[in-house]
Amino acid sequence: MTANSSQPTRSLSNGTKIPVLGLGVWQVHDGRECERAVTAALETGYRLIDTAQAYRNESSVGRAIRNSGIPREEIFLTTKFYPGGRDARVEAEKSLERLGTDYLDLYLIHWPQGGPTWAWPGMEAAVEAGLTKGIGISNFSSAELQELSKASQLQPAVNQIQFSPFEYRRSLVEAGEDAGVVAQAYSPLGTGRHLGNPVVGRIASATGHTPAQVLIRWAIQKGLSVIPKSTHRERIEENFDVFDFELDDDSVAALDALDTTNQTPDALSQRQKWWS
Repeated sequence: MTANSSQPTRSLSNGTKIPVLGLGVWQVHDGRECERAVTAALETGYRLIDTAQAYRNESSVGRAIRNSGIPREEIFLTTKFYPGGRDARVEAEKSLERLGTDYLDLYLIHWPQGGPTWAWPGMEAAVEAGLTKGIGISNFSSAELQELSKASQLQPAVNQIQFSPFEYRRSLVEAGEDAGVVAQAYSPLGTGRHLGNPVVGRIASATGHTPAQVLIRWAIQKGLSVIPKSTHRERIEENFDVFDFELDDDSVAALDALDTTNQTPDALSQRQKWWS
């Protein structure tokens, strides 16, 4: 596949633009595996790379970006504050050292452990110190987003959430849009669980695309930025090849009907909240 970095973007509240498709590196081992995945993504045309302090692979992400030869300003780089830490600004400095870069494009609170507001002053301080262009949240419910909005000086730009046709958190996405917060989908393939669903397979066959492409395309058509994870070059390329088709209304409706969350405003069920 020929590298092509031209793809749609979403405008964020801080004035920057985020690509609608990127590579996530959750559960990707630090070292050669992570470097190869990021290198393959950048060579394919991805310009959004998403990591986190908790993933313990920031150093590998940074090496792959530096070795790519692509100007840093052409890559949208996200990492996340691990809320077991005390000071988000201090931890941002440590992330930049590991990543080997002078700034982040986006810095997120990874999950609302300890409540949705306590870490935000440190996030705002990271912006003021020039460590990151934008700040946001991940795994925050609509209620937690509203609570944060009342206490913040800078509004979050993004809420990164688990999102797929099977976890169609429509009310949460809409609450974010109302607040000027762009939703970003992680685990759009259900970490592979959703690829064998017969409805997804039928739509894939009808459109001449793969189940993964159908699931990613659905999330993009819902207005989200999407960050599927893969360590295999062929799948990284396959996941990027979603800009030459659209799902029709019937296909979108069939995928919508797979939802198991009642289009919830919650980011995760109580059972899924590992920090509770």
